[in-house]
Amino acid sequence: MARATRGTKGRRRHKKWLKLAKGAFGRRSKIIKSAKATAEKGLQYAYVARRLNKRNYRSLWIQRINAAVRQHGLSYSRFIAGLKRANIELDRKILADVAIHDPKTMAALCAQAQA
Repeated sequence: MARATRGTKGRRRHKKWLKLAKGAFGRRSKIIKSAKATAEKGLQYAYVARRLNKRNYRSLWIQRINAAVRQHGLSYSRFIAGLKRANIELDRKILADVAIHDPKTMAALCAQAQA
């Protein structure tokens, strides 16, 4: 019996892995076995990095809010607690944007958080 070459299905699967490993150096982007291992590891790193990215942005927003709030004589934790007491529900992303682009609104928010 003749050997089965698996035809288009196998080729399609191989091309998928080679495409995912395209940026790799040398054999890691050309040989199927190496390319598959490289691409799988890359996908693992990408999954972790998506979560790290969210964490990094949140800490950046907190730093920006803290810097803006300290100009009005408050600490970050007191500011957030004051906003919660005043029933002002703005997330940190929006607060950081306000802190950078709209100082008057930030001053008003600080006044409400202090009251």
